[in-house]
Amino acid sequence: MVAVKIYSTPGCPYCKMARQFLAENQVPFEEIDVAASQLAAQEMISRSGQLGVPVIDIGGQIVVGFDRNRIKQLLGLGGGGAPA
Repeated sequence: MVAVKIYSTPGCPYCKMARQFLAENQVPFEEIDVAASQLAAQEMISRSGQLGVPVIDIGGQIVVGFDRNRIKQLLGLGGGGAPA
């Protein structure tokens, strides 16, 4: 399985949905709290060009926001098409 990282903050509802989706699909992931680490926040910005969360790294492919269909596609869980 590909490595999955979620750059998030504790109060972000879309981050929570992304974590829940991955857990429901039994996808292991590393969560990186960008509110707690300026270095992690800079890494997220340099990789994605985005200031907002979540930013999800799936095997080196960056997904900005909780795009369920794109996440499913990158993880090989089926799906694709328009963002949820």
